[in-house]
Amino acid sequence: MRFSFSKTCNSQYLFLKLFATLSLGATAVSIPAAAQQPEFEAGIHFFPGNLVVSRSVYDDNANNVKVGALLPPNCANTVGPCAAATNNGKYPFVFNNVIPDPSFGVTAKIFLDQLTPSGFVLDSLEVPNSSLRKIRTESDQLVTSFSSKSEIALNLSTDGKFLTFMGYVAPIDTIDASNSNTPGAIDPTNPVGINFYRAVATVSRNGKFAFTETNAYSGNNGRAAILNNSNGENFFYTAGNAGNGSNPQPNGVVLGAGAQFIEPSAAPESFQTPVAPTPLASFSVTQLGDKADKIGKDDNFRGLTIFNNVVYFTKGSGSNGVDTVYFVDTTGTACPKGVGVPAVGAPLPISPLAVNLSTLQTAGLPNNMCILAGFPTVLAKSANPVAAPFGLFFANADTLYVADEGDGFSGDTTLYTHAAAQTAAGIQKWIFNASTQTWNLAYTLQAGLELGVPYTVNRYPTGNNAATNLPWAPATDGIRNITGTTDRNGRVTIYGITSTVSGAGDQGADPNRLVSVTDTLSNTDPTKAAKEKFTVVHKAEFAEVLRGVSFAPGTK
Repeated sequence: MRFSFSKTCNSQYLFLKLFATLSLGATAVSIPAAAQQPEFEAGIHFFPGNLVVSRSVYDDNANNVKVGALLPPNCANTVGPCAAATNNGKYPFVFNNVIPDPSFGVTAKIFLDQLTPSGFVLDSLEVPNSSLRKIRTESDQLVTSFSSKSEIALNLSTDGKFLTFMGYVAPIDTIDASNSNTPGAIDPTNPVGINFYRAVATVSRNGKFAFTETNAYSGNNGRAAILNNSNGENFFYTAGNAGNGSNPQPNGVVLGAGAQFIEPSAAPESFQTPVAPTPLASFSVTQLGDKADKIGKDDNFRGLTIFNNVVYFTKGSGSNGVDTVYFVDTTGTACPKGVGVPAVGAPLPISPLAVNLSTLQTAGLPNNMCILAGFPTVLAKSANPVAAPFGLFFANADTLYVADEGDGFSGDTTLYTHAAAQTAAGIQKWIFNASTQTWNLAYTLQAGLELGVPYTVNRYPTGNNAATNLPWAPATDGIRNITGTTDRNGRVTIYGITSTVSGAGDQGADPNRLVSVTDTLSNTDPTKAAKEKFTVVHKAEFAEVLRGVSFAPGTK
């Protein structure tokens, strides 16, 4: 069953509104990209109580890449080295090009799918992009890097009226935009010789988009954003990573990493003139007494949420720093040794860090972040087991759910059994102990997630990928972005986007899933929790990936 909107289809619109409000159970269906009618997207509305999932669709075109073409783009005019493309643009083989070119990626369209909580797809809103009619070079537009698994997380604004996410101001089918420089933060040692702004997008309940360009995240990607528009404020907190060159990194790269503070622009993209990045917060392992990493390497953030006026981040990738849960300390007193809990009554940050450019290359950014007490403090390079925290959801002040995406191991033919044996992957439940002022892991929800169990995708290759000699079939490896809700009976339902493991050249290009699980808020017994099983709510199809999940604007 498929719906499409027309400005004159009032009866159909009213039916969808009623359907959305009732959130009737039904079998999930997929709306192919070709079925969208973006010329009517301003008439699509999001309804409170429904889910919104960000989906990317790859343009399955052999001409996107020519076999033998030099990669990364313009590498002959950078520090290089150049490599020859081994595959053309056909999906999923195109992403085998990440083997000769570690920066490889291709930009793709973004869709915001509205679903009932049971998984019935109501409609889909296409983010403006270069493939649409009336979109010219100077028009507002935004894309994602299709295989970049940490991108286009969805978050509600602090007043709950807008959704926010991040992407690139670039045409679709652009090669390696995800590791390009931003125009105002050029790194001459970056092997990718092209420049594109990153941007924060907001979308309202009536489907209206606004975009704010930034020079942050040069050499890497912006991953998540939240608009603070409460109590007279108006700015974004964002999470991401920067840098794709050698050390020392230029000032613009160091300034544009990790946690950012970005002021929204009301101007069209073509009229915007982004300034130097303004960091929101920073952490250094020296706060824990460890030897300093290279400047700017500890702030590689992915998850982002706000709870009780505190901004939280997660770090779960990269060989530097600590993969764990962090918070921004606006008091300067919550964690003198790098670990603590937020001070009671602490306000949200309302301005960026004060930075001394004269000492940036030697001392780095000022440190105003802490590891949440009870969470791992071991350096990523020596952690065992590996921690890979991603999304965060507070059910209440004493209960925090943390998604762990798994370690992504695909080094040999044990990839499936390795994924199945993980103990941290899935959704972890952490409980706050007021007496010790620490968070403690109660258990990890995994039942029904089918870690390491390969599944089939229509039209996806079977057998082994000749480039890796490992099976094409994806299997769930963990959970990335999450959202949740708690009902009056103390039941917590978590919705999460799965990560995958496979023999594909880039596992980030695997079609993945939206899943859900219901937990008892008061429970701390792992034996009881083992009976709570994940179910599949929605599936990505061929040449699709799912990335972010949130409740619709207006949901309380």
